[in-house]
Amino acid sequence: MWIWYALKERSLFYFSASNPGIPTGGMMGESKYDVLQLVPTHLKPKTILIRLPASAESVLTELAEQQLTFPLALKPDQGERGWMVRKVNSAEEISQYLNEIKIDFLVQEWVDLPLEFGVFYVRFPQEPNGVVNSITAKQFLSVTGDGKRTLQQLMMANPRALLQWDVLKKKYQSQLGIALPAGKKLELVSIGNHCLGTVFVNANHLITPRLSASFDAISKKIKGFYFGRFDLRCASAQDLENGHVKIVELNGCGAEPAHIYHPNASLWRAVSDLIRHWRNMYKVSAQNHAAGTAYLSFAEGRKIYRAFRAARAAD
Repeated sequence: MWIWYALKERSLFYFSASNPGIPTGGMMGESKYDVLQLVPTHLKPKTILIRLPASAESVLTELAEQQLTFPLALKPDQGERGWMVRKVNSAEEISQYLNEIKIDFLVQEWVDLPLEFGVFYVRFPQEPNGVVNSITAKQFLSVTGDGKRTLQQLMMANPRALLQWDVLKKKYQSQLGIALPAGKKLELVSIGNHCLGTVFVNANHLITPRLSASFDAISKKIKGFYFGRFDLRCASAQDLENGHVKIVELNGCGAEPAHIYHPNASLWRAVSDLIRHWRNMYKVSAQNHAAGTAYLSFAEGRKIYRAFRAARAAD
């Protein structure tokens, strides 16, 4: 099924105006950096692309030239589901990342806003306006102290933290034996990805005509964009509704309406939402194709997939 959707990718999201040879839709194997360049500057954090090979010294020099300071977000230019996404706080962590990463990567200004959402938008090319049909709120992996249990005990009592134990025990090794004060909340992971312990919460109640209009206006400023998910941060629900956001990533047909992963959500409702999602995907694709946008060939789709898997295997 993934191969079939890869063939539809080109008609879902046009090529970058600056580099028409690179597909830009958020599918595996595509450049996150090229996609982000299509987003208006005031709506995204400052982001630079580091091409390998690179040394820690050269990276730090470029950070200084671009006036980027710690903390920073690092992520592979081609990636999925939180693979190699890190928040780094020092030059030493930059060096460690360079020892591990095998492909080009992004360095992004850390967006210090309290709320993170995934907002899914769809506009059919033959219609004047689009709508938001899914909002996912992200609750980062955290623990809350009771004044008695140590940090390690709190982590062990949290099923999601337990799954991240190998990483967390290294990150918090100097604090594991300390009791967290009663009521104190500690955010363990600041990256909003399900695979890193984040809880995805159905926030579709936030969808309003005003919110859809805000994201319709944003989307129309992105050349060729009709279908996909904005991963973003904002200060409040009101700012979200008014489009006052920072878009950290934009994903095309490889993205899902992530509200379906709400804890204890109905399986059948999720299946129904995915069927609607796929129908919308097909309709956008078919209308773009009818307007002259070619489908990605099977050979091109296979080449992209193999290149991406090779990069992951080398990690």
